[in-house]
Amino acid sequence: MEWALIRTKKTPRIATKNAQGRENGFLLPIANVHEGFVQDAQWPKQVYCTVANPGEIKGPHLHKKRWGLFTCIRGNIKIVVRIDGKYEEYYSGEDHEFQTVQVPAGIPAALVNIGQVEAYILNMPSPAWRAEDQDDWDVTFDDYDFGV
Repeated sequence: MEWALIRTKKTPRIATKNAQGRENGFLLPIANVHEGFVQDAQWPKQVYCTVANPGEIKGPHLHKKRWGLFTCIRGNIKIVVRIDGKYEEYYSGEDHEFQTVQVPAGIPAALVNIGQVEAYILNMPSPAWRAEDQDDWDVTFDDYDFGV
């Protein structure tokens, strides 16, 4: 498998059924050690949900040690990264097949809620956040038009 700098994968929405066989919801298989999407060293060490209000931006910021693994599970987001001075956009959420986006350490990123409802974003970073080991660095995307 070729390892791109920014990796994405579609997350299938799988219908679930009750004991009577009637659909009662769905599940989203975000990460599985057997699928080979995440390298061993970057397997999540923490899982949390961050919520972005409609039209709001989380970041941009940089993690020098921590990898991010993002999946929007409600609403829709755009993930903007800057690589070698150029911006790339990736999408996740209800209208984007709940795509999971992996952002390596050293790549600045911003999460943008592009919808009309709160966006619920799972972040599964590696290594985990620790108060005594801050790895949050503010950066600016002054020359990027967020369009919100």
